Amino acid sequence: MTKDNEYNITILGLGNILLGDEGFGVHFIRWFGERYRFSDDVRVLDGGTLGFGLLDIVTSTKHLIVIDIIRVDDDPGSLYRFSQEEMEINMPEPTSAHEVEFADVLIQAELMDQYSEVVFICIAPKEYGGDMDLEMAPLMKEKFPDTEKLLLNELSRLNITPLRV
Repeated sequence: MTKDNEYNITILGLGNILLGDEGFGVHFIRWFGERYRFSDDVRVLDGGTLGFGLLDIVTSTKHLIVIDIIRVDDDPGSLYRFSQEEMEINMPEPTSAHEVEFADVLIQAELMDQYSEVVFICIAPKEYGGDMDLEMAPLMKEKFPDTEKLLLNELSRLNITPLRV
């Protein structure tokens, strides 16, 4: 586990908002962050596509909850919850362009002996790749409440009850 972390929990949205559905994690985090308030030891962050720029964030928290898309052969909008171990064991490589870079960040944190408990909440995108588009498919936005429920369940498991605003 991590040593002397500044934060107990970090909720991190990943994705590229310039590529439609691939920006799900970032769009969701922004939406979620407007709906809830937390104590000072919980932070909600837009990680975008920062890659190794996320290393300080990853190494300064005990519990990391990552929101992102995942490329799987399933219906668009299907939601998943994985521990880091489940993600490593059960998912084919690479599972998304974001996770390839993010996996490197997690490996680096582990090498530094400053890794966190990591949980992934992922969604199968309707569209992956393609042209630049600032808008996600309507289906993806419709999945915000279901994603919110999964995230709130995860926070409850960690004895965190956010204040609804």
